[in-house]
Amino acid sequence: MFRSVTVSQSPSIEPTIVPRDEHVISRSHISERALTVLYRLKNAGYGAYLVGGGVRDLSLGREPKDFDVATDATPDEVKALFRNCRLIGRRFRLAHVHWGPEIIEVATFRALHPPEAEDDGDRVLEDGMILRDNVYGTIEEDALRRDFTINALYYDIATFSVVDYAGGMADLKAGRLRLIGDPEVRYREDPVRMLRAVRFAAKLGFVIDEATAQPIPRMADSLDDIPPARLFDEVLKLLMAGQGVETFESLRQHGLFRYLFPATDTALDDDEHGQFITFLARALESTDQRVNADRPVTPAFLFAALLWPAILAQLPRGKMVSGIDRELFEQSITEALERQLRQVAIPKRFGLPMREIWAMQPRFDTRSEKKATRLFSHPRFRAAYDFLLLRAEAGLADRDLAEWWRAFTTESADAPPPTPARRRRRGGRRRGGGSPAPERAGSD
Repeated sequence: MFRSVTVSQSPSIEPTIVPRDEHVISRSHISERALTVLYRLKNAGYGAYLVGGGVRDLSLGREPKDFDVATDATPDEVKALFRNCRLIGRRFRLAHVHWGPEIIEVATFRALHPPEAEDDGDRVLEDGMILRDNVYGTIEEDALRRDFTINALYYDIATFSVVDYAGGMADLKAGRLRLIGDPEVRYREDPVRMLRAVRFAAKLGFVIDEATAQPIPRMADSLDDIPPARLFDEVLKLLMAGQGVETFESLRQHGLFRYLFPATDTALDDDEHGQFITFLARALESTDQRVNADRPVTPAFLFAALLWPAILAQLPRGKMVSGIDRELFEQSITEALERQLRQVAIPKRFGLPMREIWAMQPRFDTRSEKKATRLFSHPRFRAAYDFLLLRAEAGLADRDLAEWWRAFTTESADAPPPTPARRRRRGGRRRGGGSPAPERAGSD
């Protein structure tokens, strides 16, 4: 059993209470299922608050991706109220309340611990990094242990007011992203917070507070301590949310990109003519356009683009020429992937189609209609074809050859059609996750 702990050393802070008539949050904009969770907790005598990104986005007039709830009820007490509840997580124990594909995440208030506090089984640290934290506390402590001030806002279902312990409402109005507490300590606790700072700033169009931004370049190497699988998930959030271009530029500016894509970052630094930067910018632009138009995307295509400069950098003269030696090309792919996978894991369901996109590129080196028609039957044709066009736009492939393929594909009745648009569902967590989706993405 996890226990509830209040840390007596933590200072008492008087929160700012924003009454209903002074904020824009309306229950009509909150998921019906989230309201059910909030009211059931309240009626059972527990504190119940909408918290985090849901409050932030509603305050900015945005549609939240999901709704999270915070409470003084323990996970076991939440489970007792909802038959459709599952307890998950070892690092952070959480309650997930399921309604079909929609999931409302319920978290118990967590306690503050001073940096010198010893590990006790419920809270485990290693070199300042939080590995597990299941010590429960008060709403005040819970607010102050969150990462950014704008994510530490609580909508109280009992009074319809917003409770603000960290100055988040003022930062929302100022368009400022600010960490709670000492930035170096907070980044040491979880280095992924540096990536989150870049992501939120790009997503919201905010400026990162100077004190929050200043330690990032010198602490960026702490990302080496993060499991590659977790970094894969973070890359999807960073670059497949509709602000990929701005996020990429900020990752480079703050010295973070090299710890996600080291070989690509080196290739970009050595690129005298800027073709690799142009290529990645075009790939991210089309990804952003596709995401923002609710068109499907696949990480396979985006990762194929992100690693392409690393592959080319290992080839003679740093480019793929007509009639390239296939064995040399495959060796460059293998070496680039081996280095990348030490940093960011790429699941096989994306890694295999990514390699197919690359492997098809030399096969476009033809203007034979017979050979071209045979390529149409390849399940990865559309993605590989879009990749060819992207290379040509950046000057990394013969533009005349790409134009021939564009004309032939457009005119041929045998060419596979572009992937149709699909509507992305919103309103709550979806079972199994699912990554948002780039133009040029092809099909899975």
